[in-house]
Amino acid sequence: MLGIIEVDLSKGSQNKDLIWEMDTFKQRRSAHEFVMHFENKLCVFSGSVEQIYTNYSIFFPPEEHRRMVILPNPSAHFDICQGVPEEAVKPTGLFIVPNAKRELMLRIPLKGQAAAFRDLPLQVGMQLVNARRPTHLPLLPVLVKGDLRELDARTPCLHLHALSLSNLKKLSAMEVGAMRRVILSRLTGL
Repeated sequence: MLGIIEVDLSKGSQNKDLIWEMDTFKQRRSAHEFVMHFENKLCVFSGSVEQIYTNYSIFFPPEEHRRMVILPNPSAHFDICQGVPEEAVKPTGLFIVPNAKRELMLRIPLKGQAAAFRDLPLQVGMQLVNARRPTHLPLLPVLVKGDLRELDARTPCLHLHALSLSNLKKLSAMEVGAMRRVILSRLTGL
């Protein structure tokens, strides 16, 4: 049963995945601005409660000392996907990074080539990745605690995890289809 979701910031909180530490960031303001581009556009996964949040707000409370807090919308009960086991969310090796003009790029790792990666405009990169995947299994990116990182001392980046539909064995086909649709619909706003 769904109820109002509260985020308890104490150490004993069961939903610790919604509190991201920012202590190690050299350019916290830049990281704040960067991550705000993705609010309600990339879904957030919490393994400790096996949920994906599609409607949330990102806060940087001053009293929380260099933490980023993700608060699910308490009145948007239908925007929470439940019953998502941790094994259904896998790292992709893909990163979203800003270029010198602050445009969003998708950093794609390259195998067997001199260059370790290739940066493409975000939408172009997503289309390229999905063109190499079966049409019924598109890339379904989600964020996990720790995905906001610094590429170097000046550049924030987001590592992407992806939802693996084949690992959602306890969910009905209707639930899996709804989850797929909502994650894909959020991506159109990027």
